[in-house]
Amino acid sequence: MSGDALYDLKGLKCPLPVLKTRRRLNSMQRGEELSIETTDPLAVIDVPHFCTEDGHELLETTTLDNGHRFRIRKG
Repeated sequence: MSGDALYDLKGLKCPLPVLKTRRRLNSMQRGEELSIETTDPLAVIDVPHFCTEDGHELLETTTLDNGHRFRIRKG
């Protein structure tokens, strides 16, 4: 992760990962990157949809042993 922030959202269920990601991105500057990790199985649907709806760029999705990591660039 090239210096971007990592936000640990493991253990949280829908809709909390998206709500907390939105709040964190709101405090960041356009173009900054945020990586989130979540164990919520619905995140693979919710996070890409959230990025599209809010104008952020989903740069990468990685499957982990216990969940997923998403890298997002604030739009």
